[in-house]
Amino acid sequence: MTNRPDIIVTQNDHEELIALALKALGQAPGAAMLLQEMQRAKVVEPAALPHGVLAMNDRVTFDYDGQTYRDFQLVYPQCADFADGRISVLTPVGAALIGLRDGQSISWPADRQGGAHRLTVKEVRAR
Repeated sequence: MTNRPDIIVTQNDHEELIALALKALGQAPGAAMLLQEMQRAKVVEPAALPHGVLAMNDRVTFDYDGQTYRDFQLVYPQCADFADGRISVLTPVGAALIGLRDGQSISWPADRQGGAHRLTVKEVRAR
């Protein structure tokens, strides 16, 4: 990944997401990225998660590759329904979102020709 800001996740999310990513490696497009993100995340107790940091099941408005997505919920794969505003943490976008806070951006390679995806969190709303 080309631009990786500091991220924070709760202990509960961290443990569940590592297990989920390991189980989905080679099957889900965002599993390897999610595992990388969890390996570099700062892990805190749920009560210590700062306001404005995106955790599982929170809602978020974000810009992705020049388009704004409003009021999406970050969910586990079995609850995902993009048309209904629920994005799986096992997609590349979902893996990029977890642990980001309001105003943070992240970039990652889009293709072998050097292109990159860019995502910026606009607003996090806790569940």
